[in-house]
Amino acid sequence: MQKITPFMEGINYWAVVVSALAAFVVGAVWYSPLLFGKAYLELRGIVPGAVADITPSAAELLGEFVRNFVIAFVLAHFLVGLGFDNWKGAMQLGLWVWVGFQAMMLLGALLHERMPLMLYAIHAGDALLKTLLMAAILALWRR
Repeated sequence: MQKITPFMEGINYWAVVVSALAAFVVGAVWYSPLLFGKAYLELRGIVPGAVADITPSAAELLGEFVRNFVIAFVLAHFLVGLGFDNWKGAMQLGLWVWVGFQAMMLLGALLHERMPLMLYAIHAGDALLKTLLMAAILALWRR
């Protein structure tokens, strides 16, 4: 029988914070004009010149950081609980978490809310990149 690790034991909280910050930065670049910002706006029907109207508020930015923090914490818990301590295992876990949860949750919007396929791809790609990045940081930066 597998030993159950206490909920908070073995988690490097600095790694959780840093991975959440890294994901926050990656998301900002992902949705910027440098990568997919223009396509994202067009697919949402927002005129690129009206960017001031969609600039995130401080509350939205804080909410996004908290969201990334929760994802990083849960990933850290999975990594510790499953005994992953190398980047290969972390990438495998990150991929399964992405496929099983994030990609499937977004697929619901594609199927039921008529989200355009390209918008799905932008969001899913962002989630995949951030999940893999967080998993790598958390696995490589253990206590």
